[in-house]
Amino acid sequence: GGRLVPANRAERGPLDRIFARIGASDALAGGRSTFMAEMTETANILNNATDRSLVLMDEVGRGTSTFDGLSLAWASAERLARDVRAFTLFATHYFELTTLAEELDAVANVHLDAVEHGERIVFLHAVREGPANQSYGLQVAALAGVPRSVIEAARRRLAELEARGHAHIEALPEPAARQMGLFEAADDRIHRALALLDPDALAPREALEALYELKRIVDDD
Repeated sequence: GGRLVPANRAERGPLDRIFARIGASDALAGGRSTFMAEMTETANILNNATDRSLVLMDEVGRGTSTFDGLSLAWASAERLARDVRAFTLFATHYFELTTLAEELDAVANVHLDAVEHGERIVFLHAVREGPANQSYGLQVAALAGVPRSVIEAARRRLAELEARGHAHIEALPEPAARQMGLFEAADDRIHRALALLDPDALAPREALEALYELKRIVDDD
């Protein structure tokens, strides 16, 4: 099957199939949530893609909790790169996934360039090497027409969440802080840090900060 190509001649590459997991929408008629639809499409790709397939993945894992989503996105990207070895474009806002490029030779990070001017932003749509160094969620919301008062409230809330995210890890209760001795094993320190966290009370950014701190504990050991 296929479609008519409006050309006198064409050379087809070695691709056997093209898979895409892009977009987010509930399948109400079928009783499927956005996340179930996303996982069904992801499962189809992971089970059927080959090393001759082109795979397009967009924001895998965004339809569930932060840790679940990050874990699923990581495992899916790793399988595609390490086992399936399909040519894959994997778009994500999970910055942690960029470290896969350090572990797997077949993985490389790129980002789309943007220029900020005051509180405004212009997307240049130019591909640059390396991971992005920040997110532009508030700027995009402003471009979309979200009221300025809401943007300002979101900016204040963001600052609070970032501060609380650091506090959840850094401001440990005094007894626990005293017990974290210089020669304490990393797994013990991680266990104690996790015991002090309440996952249900963490906002996404707070959870991300907590994850960074846990990684720092491992790296420092």
